[in-house]
Amino acid sequence: MNAVIFAGPSLPPAFRSDDPSLDWRPPVKQGEVYEAALGRPAIIGIIDGYFEVTPTVWHKEILWAMAQGIHVYGSASIGALRAAELYPFGMNGVGRIFAAYRDGSLTDDDEVAVLHGPEELGYPVLTEAMVNIRATLDKAVAEGALDAGLAARLTEIGKDLFYKERSWDAILQFGTRRRLRRTPLDALAVWLRRGRVNQKRIDALEMIAAIRSHLAAGVNPLSVSYHFQATGYHRVAANQLL
Repeated sequence: MNAVIFAGPSLPPAFRSDDPSLDWRPPVKQGEVYEAALGRPAIIGIIDGYFEVTPTVWHKEILWAMAQGIHVYGSASIGALRAAELYPFGMNGVGRIFAAYRDGSLTDDDEVAVLHGPEELGYPVLTEAMVNIRATLDKAVAEGALDAGLAARLTEIGKDLFYKERSWDAILQFGTRRRLRRTPLDALAVWLRRGRVNQKRIDALEMIAAIRSHLAAGVNPLSVSYHFQATGYHRVAANQLL
Protein backbone atom coordinates (compact mmCIF):
# COMPACT_ATOMS: atom_id res chain seq x y z
CA MET A 1 0.00 0.00 0.00
CA ASN A 2 1.20 3.48 -0.77
CA ALA A 3 0.21 7.13 -0.55
CA VAL A 4 0.81 9.92 -3.05
CA ILE A 5 1.60 13.22 -1.31
CA PHE A 6 1.52 16.62 -3.04
CA ALA A 7 3.75 19.02 -1.11
CA GLY A 8 5.91 22.10 -1.57
CA PRO A 9 6.82 25.03 0.68
CA SER A 10 4.65 23.91 3.61
CA LEU A 11 6.69 20.72 3.88
CA PRO A 12 9.90 21.01 1.83
CA PRO A 13 12.16 18.00 1.19
CA ALA A 14 14.31 18.60 4.28
CA PHE A 15 11.27 17.95 6.51
CA ARG A 16 9.85 14.93 4.72
CA SER A 17 9.79 11.34 5.87
CA ASP A 18 11.86 8.88 3.85
CA ASP A 19 9.15 6.25 4.30
CA PRO A 20 9.14 4.26 1.02
CA SER A 21 5.35 4.00 1.15
CA LEU A 22 5.10 7.75 0.55
CA ASP A 23 5.36 8.94 -3.06
CA TRP A 24 6.27 12.64 -2.84
CA ARG A 25 5.16 14.91 -5.67
CA PRO A 26 5.34 18.70 -6.29
CA PRO A 27 2.49 21.06 -5.40
CA VAL A 28 -0.65 19.84 -7.12
CA LYS A 29 -2.10 21.35 -10.28
CA GLN A 30 -5.50 20.78 -11.81
CA GLY A 31 -5.76 17.25 -13.18
CA GLU A 32 -2.93 15.78 -11.14
CA VAL A 33 -5.13 14.22 -8.44
CA TYR A 34 -7.09 12.50 -11.23
CA GLU A 35 -3.83 11.36 -12.80
CA ALA A 36 -2.51 10.07 -9.46
CA ALA A 37 -5.77 8.23 -8.81
CA LEU A 38 -5.36 6.30 -12.07
CA GLY A 39 -2.41 4.56 -10.39
CA ARG A 40 -4.74 3.37 -7.60
CA PRO A 41 -2.79 4.43 -4.50
CA ALA A 42 -4.47 3.61 -1.19
CA ILE A 43 -4.31 7.27 -0.12
CA ILE A 44 -3.74 10.67 -1.71
CA GLY A 45 -2.56 13.52 0.52
CA ILE A 46 -2.83 17.16 -0.57
CA ILE A 47 -0.77 19.80 1.21
CA ASP A 48 0.35 22.42 -1.31
CA GLY A 49 -0.95 23.37 -4.73
CA TYR A 50 -0.57 25.99 -7.42
CA PHE A 51 -3.14 28.70 -8.11
CA GLU A 52 -3.50 32.12 -9.74
CA VAL A 53 -1.49 31.51 -12.95
CA THR A 54 -2.03 27.71 -12.93
CA PRO A 55 -5.45 26.02 -12.72
CA THR A 56 -6.08 24.89 -9.14
CA VAL A 57 -6.86 21.30 -8.17
CA TRP A 58 -10.49 20.66 -9.05
CA HIS A 59 -13.11 19.50 -6.55
CA LYS A 60 -14.48 17.10 -9.16
CA GLU A 61 -11.23 15.17 -9.51
CA ILE A 62 -11.03 14.70 -5.73
CA LEU A 63 -14.63 13.45 -5.67
CA TRP A 64 -13.80 11.07 -8.53
CA ALA A 65 -10.72 9.73 -6.68
CA MET A 66 -12.77 9.07 -3.55
CA ALA A 67 -15.48 7.39 -5.63
CA GLN A 68 -12.77 4.94 -6.78
CA GLY A 69 -12.21 3.94 -3.14
CA ILE A 70 -9.13 6.12 -2.57
CA HIS A 71 -8.87 7.96 0.74
CA VAL A 72 -7.98 11.63 0.23
CA TYR A 73 -6.44 13.73 3.00
CA GLY A 74 -5.94 17.50 3.05
CA SER A 75 -4.05 19.84 5.33
CA ALA A 76 -2.03 23.03 5.77
CA SER A 77 -2.64 24.93 2.53
CA ILE A 78 -4.80 24.19 -0.53
CA GLY A 79 -5.29 20.76 1.04
CA ALA A 80 -6.96 22.35 4.07
CA LEU A 81 -9.21 24.44 1.82
CA ARG A 82 -10.36 21.50 -0.27
CA ALA A 83 -10.84 19.31 2.81
CA ALA A 84 -13.03 21.96 4.43
CA GLU A 85 -15.15 22.08 1.28
CA LEU A 86 -15.33 18.32 0.75
CA TYR A 87 -15.25 16.75 4.21
CA PRO A 88 -19.05 16.16 4.05
CA PHE A 89 -18.31 13.86 1.09
CA GLY A 90 -15.57 11.89 2.86
CA MET A 91 -12.33 13.87 2.45
CA ASN A 92 -10.16 13.75 5.59
CA GLY A 93 -9.06 17.15 6.90
CA VAL A 94 -6.23 17.41 9.41
CA GLY A 95 -4.97 20.28 11.56
CA ARG A 96 -5.81 23.69 12.93
CA ILE A 97 -6.03 25.40 9.53
CA PHE A 98 -8.48 22.85 8.16
CA ALA A 99 -10.61 23.19 11.32
CA ALA A 100 -10.68 26.98 10.99
CA TYR A 101 -11.90 26.78 7.38
CA ARG A 102 -14.40 24.04 8.22
CA ASP A 103 -15.85 26.05 11.11
CA GLY A 104 -15.93 29.31 9.14
CA SER A 105 -13.49 31.30 11.27
CA LEU A 106 -11.34 31.50 8.12
CA THR A 107 -12.87 31.98 4.69
CA ASP A 108 -10.32 33.65 2.40
CA ASP A 109 -7.93 31.71 0.17
CA ASP A 110 -5.17 34.28 0.76
CA GLU A 111 -4.80 33.05 4.36
CA VAL A 112 -2.59 30.19 3.16
CA ALA A 113 -1.02 31.81 0.09
CA VAL A 114 2.73 32.47 -0.03
CA LEU A 115 5.33 33.48 -2.56
CA HIS A 116 8.06 30.85 -2.81
CA GLY A 117 11.05 29.74 -4.82
CA PRO A 118 11.37 26.67 -7.08
CA GLU A 119 11.60 22.99 -6.24
CA GLU A 120 15.27 22.95 -7.21
CA LEU A 121 16.05 25.25 -4.26
CA GLY A 122 13.77 23.44 -1.81
CA TYR A 123 10.77 25.77 -2.16
CA PRO A 124 12.20 28.66 -0.10
CA VAL A 125 9.35 30.75 1.32
CA LEU A 126 9.67 34.45 0.48
CA THR A 127 6.57 35.73 2.29
CA GLU A 128 4.63 34.78 5.43
CA ALA A 129 1.30 32.96 5.35
CA MET A 130 -1.48 34.78 7.18
CA VAL A 131 -2.36 31.60 9.07
CA ASN A 132 1.21 31.51 10.42
CA ILE A 133 0.97 35.17 11.43
CA ARG A 134 -2.24 34.49 13.34
CA ALA A 135 -0.76 31.46 15.11
CA THR A 136 2.41 33.38 15.99
CA LEU A 137 0.50 36.34 17.43
CA ASP A 138 -1.68 33.96 19.44
CA LYS A 139 1.45 32.43 20.91
CA ALA A 140 2.96 35.86 21.65
CA VAL A 141 -0.16 36.84 23.59
CA ALA A 142 -0.24 33.49 25.43
CA GLU A 143 3.40 33.93 26.49
CA GLY A 144 2.89 37.53 27.56
CA ALA A 145 5.15 38.89 24.85
CA LEU A 146 2.33 41.02 23.42
CA ASP A 147 -1.02 42.33 24.62
CA ALA A 148 -4.20 41.22 22.87
CA GLY A 149 -5.12 44.70 21.64
CA LEU A 150 -1.82 45.23 19.85
CA ALA A 151 -1.97 41.69 18.46
CA ALA A 152 -5.36 42.49 16.94
CA ARG A 153 -3.98 45.64 15.30
CA LEU A 154 -1.01 43.73 13.87
CA THR A 155 -3.37 41.04 12.58
CA GLU A 156 -5.35 43.71 10.74
CA ILE A 157 -2.16 45.12 9.23
CA GLY A 158 -1.05 41.68 8.06
CA LYS A 159 -4.43 40.92 6.55
CA ASP A 160 -4.46 44.24 4.66
CA LEU A 161 -1.20 43.35 2.90
CA PHE A 162 -1.23 41.54 -0.46
CA TYR A 163 0.00 38.00 0.08
CA LYS A 164 3.09 38.60 -2.09
CA GLU A 165 4.09 41.49 0.20
CA ARG A 166 3.18 39.90 3.54
CA SER A 167 6.13 39.59 5.91
CA TRP A 168 6.97 40.34 9.54
CA ASP A 169 9.25 43.20 8.47
CA ALA A 170 6.39 44.78 6.49
CA ILE A 171 3.95 44.33 9.38
CA LEU A 172 6.28 45.93 11.90
CA GLN A 173 7.11 48.79 9.52
CA PHE A 174 3.43 49.52 8.93
CA GLY A 175 2.85 49.30 12.66
CA THR A 176 5.42 52.04 13.20
CA ARG A 177 3.91 54.18 10.44
CA ARG A 178 0.51 53.86 12.07
CA ARG A 179 2.03 55.09 15.33
CA LEU A 180 1.59 51.89 17.27
CA ARG A 181 3.65 51.82 20.44
CA ARG A 182 7.31 51.42 19.51
CA THR A 183 8.55 49.65 22.65
CA PRO A 184 6.28 46.57 22.35
CA LEU A 185 6.94 46.43 18.61
CA ASP A 186 10.68 46.32 19.26
CA ALA A 187 10.15 43.66 21.92
CA LEU A 188 8.05 41.62 19.51
CA ALA A 189 10.78 41.84 16.85
CA VAL A 190 13.22 40.28 19.32
CA TRP A 191 10.71 37.63 20.41
CA LEU A 192 10.05 36.65 16.79
CA ARG A 193 13.62 35.37 16.46
CA ARG A 194 12.63 32.34 18.51
CA GLY A 195 8.84 32.47 18.75
CA ARG A 196 7.50 32.19 15.22
CA VAL A 197 4.94 29.46 14.58
CA ASN A 198 4.85 27.65 11.25
CA GLN A 199 1.29 26.37 11.56
CA LYS A 200 1.26 25.14 7.98
CA ARG A 201 4.23 22.85 8.65
CA ILE A 202 2.78 21.68 11.96
CA ASP A 203 -0.46 20.71 10.23
CA ALA A 204 1.33 19.08 7.30
CA LEU A 205 3.41 16.91 9.63
CA GLU A 206 0.26 15.97 11.53
CA MET A 207 -1.34 14.84 8.28
CA ILE A 208 1.69 12.77 7.29
CA ALA A 209 1.63 11.07 10.70
CA ALA A 210 -2.08 10.30 10.24
CA ILE A 211 -1.48 8.85 6.77
CA ARG A 212 1.41 6.68 7.94
CA SER A 213 -0.70 5.36 10.81
CA HIS A 214 -3.55 4.63 8.39
CA LEU A 215 -1.20 2.73 6.06
CA ALA A 216 0.30 0.76 8.94
CA ALA A 217 -3.14 -0.28 10.18
CA GLY A 218 -4.23 -1.42 6.74
CA VAL A 219 -6.41 0.52 4.32
CA ASN A 220 -9.80 -0.68 3.23
CA PRO A 221 -11.26 1.00 0.12
CA LEU A 222 -13.23 4.14 0.88
CA SER A 223 -16.98 3.84 0.57
CA VAL A 224 -18.67 7.11 -0.37
CA SER A 225 -22.29 8.15 0.10
CA TYR A 226 -22.67 9.87 -3.25
CA HIS A 227 -23.02 8.76 -6.84
CA PHE A 228 -20.33 10.39 -8.97
CA GLN A 229 -21.77 12.23 -11.95
CA ALA A 230 -19.42 12.05 -14.92
CA THR A 231 -20.40 15.37 -16.47
CA GLY A 232 -19.34 16.38 -19.94
CA TYR A 233 -16.75 18.77 -18.53
CA HIS A 234 -15.28 15.98 -16.42
CA ARG A 235 -15.06 13.65 -19.41
CA VAL A 236 -13.34 16.28 -21.54
CA ALA A 237 -10.85 17.08 -18.76
CA ALA A 238 -10.16 13.39 -18.13
CA ASN A 239 -9.64 12.64 -21.85
CA GLN A 240 -7.04 15.40 -22.04
CA LEU A 241 -4.91 13.46 -19.52
CA LEU A 242 -5.18 10.08 -21.26
